[in-house]
Amino acid sequence: MALPSQILALFLILLLGASSEARDAFACDPKDSKTLSLPFCKVSMPIPARVKDLLGRLTLQEKVRLLVNNAIAVPRMGIKGYEWWSEALHGVSNVGPGTKFGGAFPGATSFPQVITTAASFNATLWEAIGRVVSDEARAMYNGGTAGLTYWSPNVNIFRDPRWGRGQETPGEDPVVAGTYAASYVKGLQGTNGDRLKVAACCKHFTAYDLDNWNGVDRFHFNAKVSKQDIEDTFNVPFKMCVQDGNVASVMCSYNQVNGVPTCADPNLLKNTVRGQWKLNGYIVSDCDSVGVFYNTQHYTSTPEEAAADAIKAGLDLDCGPFLAQYTGNAVTRGLLNEAEVNSALANTLAVQMRLGMFDGEPSAQPFGNLGPKDLCTPAHQQLALEAARQGIVLLKNRNPSLPLSHLLHRTVAVIGPNSNATITMIGNYAGVACGYTSPLQGIGNYAKTIHRMGCADVACTDDKLFSGAINAARQADVTVLVMGLDQSIEAEFKDRTGLLLPGRQQELVSKVAMASKGPTILVLMSGGPIDVSFAENDARISAILWAGYPGQAGGAAIADVLYGTTNPEGKLPMTWYPQGYVSNLLMTDMTMRSTPNRNYPGRTYRFYKGPVVYPFGHGLSYTNFVHTIASAPTIVSVSIDGHRHSGNITISGKWIKVNHAKCNKLSVGLQVDVKNTGSMDGTNTMLIFWTPPAGHWAPHKQLVAFAKVHVPAGSQERVGINIHVCKFLSVVDRSGVRRIPIGVHDLHIGGVKHSLSIQAATLGVIKT
Repeated sequence: MALPSQILALFLILLLGASSEARDAFACDPKDSKTLSLPFCKVSMPIPARVKDLLGRLTLQEKVRLLVNNAIAVPRMGIKGYEWWSEALHGVSNVGPGTKFGGAFPGATSFPQVITTAASFNATLWEAIGRVVSDEARAMYNGGTAGLTYWSPNVNIFRDPRWGRGQETPGEDPVVAGTYAASYVKGLQGTNGDRLKVAACCKHFTAYDLDNWNGVDRFHFNAKVSKQDIEDTFNVPFKMCVQDGNVASVMCSYNQVNGVPTCADPNLLKNTVRGQWKLNGYIVSDCDSVGVFYNTQHYTSTPEEAAADAIKAGLDLDCGPFLAQYTGNAVTRGLLNEAEVNSALANTLAVQMRLGMFDGEPSAQPFGNLGPKDLCTPAHQQLALEAARQGIVLLKNRNPSLPLSHLLHRTVAVIGPNSNATITMIGNYAGVACGYTSPLQGIGNYAKTIHRMGCADVACTDDKLFSGAINAARQADVTVLVMGLDQSIEAEFKDRTGLLLPGRQQELVSKVAMASKGPTILVLMSGGPIDVSFAENDARISAILWAGYPGQAGGAAIADVLYGTTNPEGKLPMTWYPQGYVSNLLMTDMTMRSTPNRNYPGRTYRFYKGPVVYPFGHGLSYTNFVHTIASAPTIVSVSIDGHRHSGNITISGKWIKVNHAKCNKLSVGLQVDVKNTGSMDGTNTMLIFWTPPAGHWAPHKQLVAFAKVHVPAGSQERVGINIHVCKFLSVVDRSGVRRIPIGVHDLHIGGVKHSLSIQAATLGVIKT
């Protein structure tokens, strides 16, 4: 029985939403008389002036200890120590040392893994998830158990289907990845001008998509990438993250790009991220990256040279101890000057000030009222369920067999190594979930279940449990097999060697399907694509669902889709290749475009035209949608910025350079009617693809826009689409120069094609 004092404490926590261990001021504590009058504590002063004042008061020894993730305290100026490393990939995570669960904060809402949420193609959802995650992060910060700097999202391109971290990304398309980045970052950081709710970070810059394959690991890998592929694939999401999302941080990666470590490359960091894209924030290394390029890649002769190279290249913060250990000596030896150290620190200190960390008591600031009551709320958990529902993809539905019937399918055999999964559903870079609904529990809310694992785990090394699964299938009205992968198969530092189901999973599926009394439904959990051609071609397997890693409410979402409470609307954010695609394909070959003369197939739907199990964008519904283009232009004229280039305009008969075009408001506006011709209400996930005029540089097709629209059965809705011409209807040449092709461009929406002609409005001096 609780004592009165305990009841009072619990009541106060619920009422005030604050932990009993509420955070003291990080700096500029109003109770600290020695800092009250310091200019850097004056909220009324512009942040650059406050940063300049603080830098002028720090010694070099103090400065170098602030260049690392576990930044020291500076007691003489009332500044506490700070841990920069926290993670929030799809919910507040305890992967980084900056966040701890326990006490008043036992867990946080765990949303589906990013690859699953990406399958919703819903930018509004992505931003909403970011808002919830930042609410919970701020609440934990206020309670003293988390930081305010979150090194998420991961917006690398899912270039090779074997990559263990593909699950963390929004998929293989650069426009989707960039839109996801900007949307999630806006949700995390808030919309209060230059002030930040939390500081997000887009990672890992750049051309990072190999962890450990065939004896090659990320610490030693030199990604040889063309200017063309850097510009039109690998850098696109990062550019959109910085320019559209206004992210507060970018993380450089472990690998080298064309022989230079990314964290020591001034062309990438200083010239591109900060110079061209105008990053308003700091650049951080992946953890121990500076040490890696000295100790493992042997890029410099001395550690002091490594420290100097990193800071001169534009690195502001080291996740790891390296800069704290060697920057002071680098300055002493003349490899670096203190002004360059100041420049790095100015970027991190400005972000801390934008977060309010130098504004006194956290409780008196915006979001200061958030506390334990704001984690795992019913609304947050409902959003996690809704995200899972929207991300599930219906791959196959024969006859159709789904949705299941409450009357006909009263007993369900639930089989497979992921059938009662919990932690598997939240993937990697997760925290402690509020709670779980496994597939078995979710289906159990609709019908009586007979549960058999079939395999002891996803490795499925033997058939000892097969007979029980087969017998269950013989008894039940319907059989649901929940198969696939988990972090033992695909993970950070663990790339796959092939695309088939692990061990004897395929054998189990086929034997159960053969024995099943009723329909057999295959549900797949995975981050990466799986070659399930056998199931696609097996008439006894009635339907296939891909659930990705669907988060804490994944089992409920799967059951809702199976029984038709939810009409599936997800689309694959990556191509599902057959096993033969990777049989002779080096994961280390970064080339995106196909090269027939060396039998190189190309990568992703944009450049690969060979056989697939399921294409990018594939996803079925329980209803049917018909698209009609109500209005769209047939001619688009591109005006040339002749004044800026003094008449020296680069136009050929085939192209206009984007940097010579007047791009600001140049867009193609479409009005599309979407009619639901089926008998069930549904949401249409509309993907708009573009096919440019034929040319050596162009992709086969490119996603240029996407939209969601809910359409009741028998009804029609009109959707407006705007496509920015310079951003999305342009291609990149071999020199990395973006150009708009002149000629006929085709837009594809569902089964409908619309052609428009792009022409130059003004002709100047012609150059090729």
